[in-house]
Amino acid sequence: MPTGSAGHGPYARHAMAYVLAGGRGSRLMELTDRRAKPAVYFGGKTRIIDFALSNALNSGIRRIAVATQYKAHSLIRHLQRGWSFFRTERNESFDILPASQRVSEEMWYLGTADAVFQNIDIIESYDPRYIVILAGDHVYKMDYEVMLCEHIDKGAEVTVGCIEVPRSEASGFGVMHIGEDDRIIEFYEKPADPPAMPGKPEISLASMGIYVFETQFLFDVLREDAADENSSHDFGKDIIPALVRRGKAYAHQFSRSCKKAHHEAPCYWRDVGTIDAYFQANIDLTTVTPDLDIYDHSWPIWTHSEMTAPAKFVHDTDLRRGQALSSLVSGDCIVSGGRLTNSLLFTGVRVHSYAAVDRAVILPRVTVGRHARLSNVIVDRGVEIPDHLVVGEDPVEDARRFRRTDEGVCLITQAMIDRLRG
Repeated sequence: MPTGSAGHGPYARHAMAYVLAGGRGSRLMELTDRRAKPAVYFGGKTRIIDFALSNALNSGIRRIAVATQYKAHSLIRHLQRGWSFFRTERNESFDILPASQRVSEEMWYLGTADAVFQNIDIIESYDPRYIVILAGDHVYKMDYEVMLCEHIDKGAEVTVGCIEVPRSEASGFGVMHIGEDDRIIEFYEKPADPPAMPGKPEISLASMGIYVFETQFLFDVLREDAADENSSHDFGKDIIPALVRRGKAYAHQFSRSCKKAHHEAPCYWRDVGTIDAYFQANIDLTTVTPDLDIYDHSWPIWTHSEMTAPAKFVHDTDLRRGQALSSLVSGDCIVSGGRLTNSLLFTGVRVHSYAAVDRAVILPRVTVGRHARLSNVIVDRGVEIPDHLVVGEDPVEDARRFRRTDEGVCLITQAMIDRLRG
């Protein structure tokens, strides 16, 4: 049974982590055509959801539930393969909770709050004293025990994890004003004109989608919300604003509980919900000292790890040398006479002779053909890149053939390759 080395306090073992992992992630375009956003690959070996789950595990939480909905098969398969080590005889549990019309035959999960409400009986069967609601689609490392302690010490009805973000980007979040004691005074869900923090005109305080409740109190709130026909049954739109008005909602600032790469590193949290953000977050890992430390054994990111052969680099002539510079290369990859720079290869990638790959995020089981030249690309799982294909040098041609972003990143799928051949 894996354990992190965090100093587990008295509260985590009485808590359940409830991960909301039903999101489609439509801004990731074709990357979420067949998988939910939490199931999207990240960082060479992991999926996005592994970060929230690993945070819970490393924080000492041993009861975890994951609510799934949109195109959940890939996600459920990953959870079954990678997170099946919890043991009931040790008072541990791991439940996957697809939307299954348990409350009504017509009802899928109507919103984030409803995704918890529909499973109240399952949560009750474990009798957790506290419940930590998590989003399953963000990349960060955080000790939830610290947030639990603050919640209990302040006698809060809800504690909301929050982070400072540029005001120009804050309209996609819940944004709050807080008092000196961290009590939330006002809360705005995805405001068109986000309010700035006092003394910081270009910064807003945004919700991370992390909430701590005393379990029975949450159930009372959810039952009341479920009976309200005018509610959208969403934490950000309905539950949190209502509790802010009651006066006992508090903010927990991420800077107090984030697990940093090193003492002077910034607090790392990413919403990798667009093609450009996803690309950059992965490419950042190829730098010498990235802000996200995936090599930290004290706060490991658990995942389903395939049994694979080591990566292999072959051929050594002037024009045909298998090599990788400033790159991450996963197991079962073979770089056969090709060259990688500033790239990240997931499991089982093949790069053939004379290929040149620069600033590329290549998902599992991709084959890059001979003499191909790829730069500023994301290649979806299982794609076969034809010999001599060139991407990243002609913006007009790239946009005609592939999904090209304003930042110049091209997403390549097998369907796009097949159209070229057709």
